Amino acid sequence: MRATTRRELLAGPAGRIECAIDVPAGAPRGLVLIAHPHPLFGGTLDNKVVQTLARALLEQGCVALRPNFRGVGASEGGYDEGRGEVDDLAAALAWAQREFGQLPLALAGFSFGAAMQSRLAQRAAPQRMLLVGIAVDSFDVPPVPEGTLVIHGERDETVPLASVLDWARPQELPVIVVPGADHFFHRKLQVLRGIVRHNWRA
Repeated sequence: MRATTRRELLAGPAGRIECAIDVPAGAPRGLVLIAHPHPLFGGTLDNKVVQTLARALLEQGCVALRPNFRGVGASEGGYDEGRGEVDDLAAALAWAQREFGQLPLALAGFSFGAAMQSRLAQRAAPQRMLLVGIAVDSFDVPPVPEGTLVIHGERDETVPLASVLDWARPQELPVIVVPGADHFFHRKLQVLRGIVRHNWRA
């Protein structure tokens, strides 16, 4: 957690939603909502991949908002199998757009969070998306907008690369593969950050 990261408790459909917010030093050039991994398997807004995405996008001039899903940390409520979690993301996004204005919107997520963002995108119409280790094996993941940046580990033991390619192929959606990376990008976080930095301009 950066020293300048602030925490807020926002009103959500199941009670309070805990959020971490990073704001760039200059005028924001975009707003990115970042969703964390599965709540029942230790996923939180402090996940290392999620923090890496937040730092990389903050460097690109984006306000980075990381909510805890219901039942995680100080967020109220309980796990809702991916239904209420999308509502949580929508509530956090609505708050951020009131707080920071109608900045260009990006949705980002890791694993379960990436799958939830694919659902939110059908409501929110983001300008950009960034999906890492997307959980296509465990959840119904709808097609995503053209130009979505998809990053996956070659040796992902949780979501096999072949499954992601099967999901991406009908969409003609490119997938950036990190050689040797597992699901959590152990010892590959700097590689992940570099990919985002080189493929993203706010």
